[in-house]
Amino acid sequence: MENPEANSFQFDEVDHLLRNAELRDQIEPYVDESICRVNVQSLSTAKENEFLASMLAWERAPVLPIQAWFDPPLSIPRPADFCMDLEGADTLHQVLWETIYRLFEKRIVLEFTDHLSDRELYQVIFRDILPSEEKKMEDSQSYLHWDCADATRNPEIYLRYYASDEEREEWEQEYGHPPPERTRAPFLRQLPKKPL
Repeated sequence: MENPEANSFQFDEVDHLLRNAELRDQIEPYVDESICRVNVQSLSTAKENEFLASMLAWERAPVLPIQAWFDPPLSIPRPADFCMDLEGADTLHQVLWETIYRLFEKRIVLEFTDHLSDRELYQVIFRDILPSEEKKMEDSQSYLHWDCADATRNPEIYLRYYASDEEREEWEQEYGHPPPERTRAPFLRQLPKKPL
C-alpha cells in the first residue's frame, strides 16, 4: 500500500528542485563572491530557494529615494516652516509622529533617536532619510534600519547615549582613551520597532 505522505514529500522535493534550477538560472548574471560564500550544502533545498529568491529580489529591486516609495511620494513641510513657538512645536511633533509611522509602514525603523529633539529628528528625516536612495524591496520581510546616531561617522554620540558597558570597554581598548562620559538621552521615545 502506498504511503500518501511519502508521495507528497517526493512531489514537494521535485518541485523544490525544479524551482532551485529556475532560481539558479535567473540569478546567474548577478553571481559574485558574496553569493558564493554561502554554504548552500548546509541548507535544505527549500531554504536554499528562499535564500536565492531573496538575493534575486534584492538584485532586481529598484533604487529610489525613500520619499518615492510612497504613492503619491511622501512630501513633508520644511523644518523652517514650523514656527519656534509652542504651537509650531506641537504641529511639528504631530507631523513628526505621522511621518515616523508612515516610514514604519514601509518597514523603515528609526534607531538611536533619543539624543535628538523633535525638531532635530524631523530635520534628519527631511534632510537625510527621505531623499536617500535605497533599494525598495517589495513584499520583503526585512526592515531598513536607519541609524540616527550616525555611529560610523560620529561614534561619540553612540558611545555617550547608547553603547553597552562592553562596547564602551572595547572602544577604550581599541582607541587607547576612555569613551565620552555616559549620559542619559534627553528625549526618550517609544518608536515602532521590528517585531521579534
